[in-house]
Amino acid sequence: MAFRNSLTVGFLMTIITTLQAQEINCYPTNWWVGMNNPKVQVMVHGKEFGKGVISVGDYPGVVVEKITAAENPNYVFIDLIVSSAAKPGKLQINSKVGKNTATASFPLKARRTGNGDTYAQGIRSEDLVYLLIPDRFSNGNPDNDKIAGLLDQTLNRDSIYHRHGGDIQGIINHLDYLQDLGITALWPLPVWQNNMPDRTEHGYAITNHYKVEPRLGTNEDYLRLSDELHKRGMKLIQDVIYNHTGLYHFFVQDKPMKDWLHEWPSYTGTNYKDQALFDPYASQADKTKLLDGWFTPLMPDLNQRNPYVANFLIQHAIWSVEEFGVDGWRVDTYIYNDLAFMNRCNKALLEEYPRISIFGETWVHGVPNQAYFTENNLGDVPFKSNLPGTTDFQTLFYGIQESLTKPFGWTDGVNKLYTTAAQDYMYRDPMKQVIFLDNHDLARFYSVIGEDTAKYKLALSWLLTFRGIPQLYYGNELLMTGFTNPDGWVRLDFKGGWPGDKENKFTAAGRTPKENSVYQHIRTLAQFRKTSSALKTGKMMQFVPEDGVYVYFRYDGSQTVMCIMNTMPHAKTLDFNRFAERTAGFKSGVDIPSGISYSLTAPLTLRPMSMLVLNLD
Repeated sequence: MAFRNSLTVGFLMTIITTLQAQEINCYPTNWWVGMNNPKVQVMVHGKEFGKGVISVGDYPGVVVEKITAAENPNYVFIDLIVSSAAKPGKLQINSKVGKNTATASFPLKARRTGNGDTYAQGIRSEDLVYLLIPDRFSNGNPDNDKIAGLLDQTLNRDSIYHRHGGDIQGIINHLDYLQDLGITALWPLPVWQNNMPDRTEHGYAITNHYKVEPRLGTNEDYLRLSDELHKRGMKLIQDVIYNHTGLYHFFVQDKPMKDWLHEWPSYTGTNYKDQALFDPYASQADKTKLLDGWFTPLMPDLNQRNPYVANFLIQHAIWSVEEFGVDGWRVDTYIYNDLAFMNRCNKALLEEYPRISIFGETWVHGVPNQAYFTENNLGDVPFKSNLPGTTDFQTLFYGIQESLTKPFGWTDGVNKLYTTAAQDYMYRDPMKQVIFLDNHDLARFYSVIGEDTAKYKLALSWLLTFRGIPQLYYGNELLMTGFTNPDGWVRLDFKGGWPGDKENKFTAAGRTPKENSVYQHIRTLAQFRKTSSALKTGKMMQFVPEDGVYVYFRYDGSQTVMCIMNTMPHAKTLDFNRFAERTAGFKSGVDIPSGISYSLTAPLTLRPMSMLVLNLD
């Protein structure tokens, strides 16, 4: 009997010592008083914290709804109701073993002001988005290039696989450059910690949702980036991953409960087949593999049907917007998520931030496929999404890319762009689709079209005048090239972003004449967009392409812009009479990129492979 008592005392002493010395963290790390939804679920993580008697200190205006011990004694979940009567302060969460108590502090803050006006403003068709990779854009703080204790210690700009040292400070240093170009919204790849052994430059294998990747900077740096953007009248888009996380995430290495992840008897990857979700003949096995299979062996699939996982992800979304003043929300790998969870998540964000915009990555093939994942006008389908917008791969793959790489024909060339746009009836709001030429996963568009500058300017003119939200990828303005063999070749450094670079593309003097010509082409159209009601919010009308010439209009009650695209390798003649439906009352138009005025009263000779953007008067 004495032996058993000594064991008990020893066991208690071990717990007490652990509780006194351990690191205890709350997720979310803080919350706010006055939220639209007063409920928050706090996940407390600390070694054996759940083995004690859990209590929450009295806090006026805060009600403890429920305390749940997780299967893993290192976790406790505490459901709170924070009423509007609560004041900012710190809530104490205690774990008591014997006479010893370990305490976690959970701050409650005052909310930001300006919801929908100064933050959570939304990204809309009047914006011009700039996508960049923080590690590859500019190194503003060499002191954080390597961080002791992190698994990936590479720092080698000569390797496309290693870290290069770009960071948040580097982005801040060049915001004036982006503003001069005409950018109104910044989309950096994910900024959260990726403490993985290798290939950490992209940011899509998160290992801590509440800590900015230290090689990019700190949480304070991220907040400063947001503030600096807002000072310039620009916006911040956060890139988020709900579907998976990094293998070395603390809640993967130390799971709160057995069903935190989708786990299989042996490694099972997703089949990447979105059709399994709406195919009337699909098997349940294929659907399960699509949704629950892992994206890669290093990216475990999160079980969003577990309510604690769902709450963790949703609260991180709300926390990010409130903490950093995020304006837009881009969801990675949207089609692999549990769609019911995604609807719940989107709803929670929009209820708290009614003007915020959300768009999901829908790398699928076919307008019906893409429309399925966003708000749509589809009839009897298995699921109705509340996602406002998507990344519009269809206008890229089957639109502008086909127009410039395939010869014109009844169903080919620019006819594909016309046909793709004609299917916009499937979307609830086509203007919320994000259009682009390339991104961090695709071949550089300038390479796709054989480094043909005439074609490239045509494509850029299309991007900045078509329906939807235009997005540039860093280096589009510099004719950056590269194919995804592998993807590192489309993720090269922005020259001039590192001390000692021989070339500085951030300045006109550092760019070649051809680069400056493209830069100015983008800048001229981007600056025009800022004051063009027709391009920002106007309607669109398109005409059937004839012999490789495609014409569409952007217009409203005060402005009409006529876009004329000649995709043929030889000159074409355009008769304006065909377009009287939209040109009536106008006699001329000024081409925005060149400043040349053209008469609408006589036939017009179009240069080979060119596009006019005529502001009619």
